[in-house]
Amino acid sequence: LFLPSFQDLFGVSMVVPLMNHHIKSLGAGHTVAGIIGSLYGIMQLFSSTFVGCWSDIVGRRYSLLACILLSALGYFLLGTSTTVFVFAISRVPVGIFKHTLSISKALLSDLVSERDRPLVMGRFNAASGVGFILGPVVGGYLAELEDGFYQTSFICASIFLLNAGLVWMLPWSEENAVNREHQQGNKGTDSFSAKANRDLHFKSAANGAMASRSLFWSPWIQVATVLKRIKGIACSDLWDIFLVRLLMSVAILLYYSNFSLALEERFGVKPLFAGYLMSYSSALGVLAGCLLGPITRLYQHNTYRILLHSSTFTCTLILLYASALSIWMVILSSTFLAFSTTIGRTCIIDLELSIGGNEASGTLLGVGQSVTSVGRIVAPLLSGIAQEFSPCGPPSLAVGLALVAILIMNVNKQKYCSHGNVKLKNQ
Repeated sequence: LFLPSFQDLFGVSMVVPLMNHHIKSLGAGHTVAGIIGSLYGIMQLFSSTFVGCWSDIVGRRYSLLACILLSALGYFLLGTSTTVFVFAISRVPVGIFKHTLSISKALLSDLVSERDRPLVMGRFNAASGVGFILGPVVGGYLAELEDGFYQTSFICASIFLLNAGLVWMLPWSEENAVNREHQQGNKGTDSFSAKANRDLHFKSAANGAMASRSLFWSPWIQVATVLKRIKGIACSDLWDIFLVRLLMSVAILLYYSNFSLALEERFGVKPLFAGYLMSYSSALGVLAGCLLGPITRLYQHNTYRILLHSSTFTCTLILLYASALSIWMVILSSTFLAFSTTIGRTCIIDLELSIGGNEASGTLLGVGQSVTSVGRIVAPLLSGIAQEFSPCGPPSLAVGLALVAILIMNVNKQKYCSHGNVKLKNQ
């Protein structure tokens, strides 16, 4: 699963930086390009919850394969886009079904114990992060060739087809999965206990039987089941976790919203330096994902405390950036912010799954993605308003939002620290 996640973001990050230039070369204006980009974000906002819930019903294998193949179709159409209309059509299957990483995370949460989940999620994010770092470099090189954009799009589609083959070859048989865990345990590597293996076997067998039945349900029954599960999440006592995720997402997006422009206005540095600094932060974020194992052991696997401390650290670093008097303070804040934000993103997902329960992990991750999409829509608006007052306006507003998130976590400390799941209304 780490290899497909790396290839996924590697392929996507090759194409995405080139898309604005390509659509303008087709004759589209800034407004049309903005509308198409916004439509993609809106489709992601509404589809992530439904696709995540659908993966709970029909099973991870079929939903993941469907999302990969339909995303490949979208990028193949993008490679044939010689008009603005075809370009817009190519974004539809990707906007609706490009939730491959979310379903992969849900599959990982099904396979690993709750104790090992932050470590595995951190490594998963690190693997995909490496792809995101390398992709733009390769895409920029290919763009220099004749018909470079079309070649890059076809390569991306081919990568998704390769991922579909890799996912199809995964050991989906429950017996094989349990036997592999036992073999790994005999070799002395980190694995589940015998009891955990038995629990995983019974749970995966039950889920597999349910998924095989659900796959042959009529589409109307599947839609009704999806809506029922979403209603259960909406009526559950999880609003504060999603609110914390929204506030922290908007805070981090505000930090980066006018990063290049603010550095130029405040310190007179060129946009190229800001680009190098953001790449440097991305590389450190990958390293942070690999360090989650020692950190969780240091905190005795208390995800709530890790999240609270990382959010507090993030708030402090954004405040340091907003009040920075020299570029060295900005570099210092960016260095440690890469660690705190990566750890925070992993921990909020783990907390959602721990409190909401693994039974609806796809739905929970889908709702979480929708919440983050809302943040991506709201953050540019808030950033524009804040910049009317000062270049330091967006990070100053981010500090306030992060403080509200920290306050919510402190008020609900008892709930986060308890090990019982929050029952959904339909359970």
